[in-house]
Amino acid sequence: MRVTHIITRLIVGGAQENTIATVLGLRRLPGMEVDLISGPTAGPEGSLESRVSQVPGLLTVVPSLVRPVHPWHDVQAWRRLTQLLRERRPDIVHTHSGKAGVIGRLAARRARVPVIVHTIHGPSFGPFQGWLANLAFTSAERLAGRLTDHFVVVAEAMARQYLAAGIGAPDRYTRIFSGFDLRPFLNAANDPDLRRLLGLRPDDFVVGKIARLFQLKGHDDLFAVAPELIRRCPRIQFLLVGDGRWRDRFESLARAPGLAGHFVFTGLVAPEEVPRYVGIMDALVHLSLREGLARALPQALAAGKPVVAYDADGAAEVCFNGETGFLVAPGDREALLRAIAGLAEAPDEGRRLGLRGRAFVERHFAVEDMVAAIARLYRDLLDRRSGADRTGP
Repeated sequence: MRVTHIITRLIVGGAQENTIATVLGLRRLPGMEVDLISGPTAGPEGSLESRVSQVPGLLTVVPSLVRPVHPWHDVQAWRRLTQLLRERRPDIVHTHSGKAGVIGRLAARRARVPVIVHTIHGPSFGPFQGWLANLAFTSAERLAGRLTDHFVVVAEAMARQYLAAGIGAPDRYTRIFSGFDLRPFLNAANDPDLRRLLGLRPDDFVVGKIARLFQLKGHDDLFAVAPELIRRCPRIQFLLVGDGRWRDRFESLARAPGLAGHFVFTGLVAPEEVPRYVGIMDALVHLSLREGLARALPQALAAGKPVVAYDADGAAEVCFNGETGFLVAPGDREALLRAIAGLAEAPDEGRRLGLRGRAFVERHFAVEDMVAAIARLYRDLLDRRSGADRTGP
C-alpha cells in the first residue's frame, strides 16, 4: 500500500506531531510505503522538519504551499502537488490542516488517486473569525469535502461541527484520538533542579499552560484572574510553555503590580522536553477557543496532573468535569478562578483527578493504537474501493 500525506507546514504543534507520528509509525508496518509532502516551515513556532528530513525519501517540501491565502502560490502548489501525485501514484492521499487539506485534496482528485482521506485537527471556521472568512473557509471545505472518501477527526466535536455545516455524511467520519508516546509523561517527575532553574520553589503551586503566545489561546483570561488567585494563594506560580508573536505583550502584562514574580516564560520548548515541564506542574489550564483536541490535555493527564479547560471543541472528550478536571464555559472568568483556586487549596483532590485522567489516557492515547487504527481504516477504504470497482458498470 502506497500512501502520501500532505500538510501545510511542520511547525511545533499538535497537528504536526500527530502527522509525523502517523507517518513514521505507518512506515514500520509491513507492506506500507509512506511519504510526506509539506510546505516550507518558518516563524517563531519552531520547526519539526528535522524529524523527517533525515529519513531518505520521506519528505518533499513544496515552496509554493504557504499558509496564507495567495492565489498565485496556491495555483502553483496545486499544479506541483498534482504532478508529484501523478508521479508517485499513491493508493491513498491523506491530507492535514486547512490549506494543504483543500489544495491537496483537489490535486489528489486531479491525479486520480483512488482514496482521499482528510484529518480534521481543528476547525477552519467558527465564531472565532468574521463572517466573510467563515463563508470562504466553509465554502472551500464543502468543495473539498465532496472529493473526500473519509474524514478522520481527533474529537467527535469536529465531526459534529463539520456535519452541521453540510460537509460529508456521518458514516464518512471516524474518531481516532491523537496518540503520542505515553512513557515520558507516565514517568514525568517533579524535578527539583528544573524548578530551581526556573526560579520556582519546592512548595509553589505551579499552574502550567502549554500554548503558542498568540490570540485565541486564552492567556488574557489567565492574566485577568491571576491577581485574585495570587491573593488567595500567594505561593501560586504560572508557567507559560511556548513562544509566539504576542510574547512581548504578555511579558508586559506579567510585570504589572501584583503579578510580577508570578509568571515564568519558558520560550519555545522542544516536544521531547515537554514531559519535564509537565512534571513540575501541579495543574494544567487549557483556555483555547479554537482547538480540535489539544494534546496538552491528555499529556498532562498522562502525567497525573488535573486539568482546567474551556468547554470548547473536543476538550470535554478528555476533561470530564469533576472526574479528570474541571470544564469551564469559555470566557467565564469567575468559574475559571474558582476551578484553579479549588485545586490550589485542595491538592489531594487534584491528585485524585489526575490519577483518574492517567487511567483514561493510558487506555485511549497510545501512539501505537493510533497508527494501528489508521492502518485498519486504510485497508477498509481500499477494500471498499476494490469492491465498488468489481461491482461497477
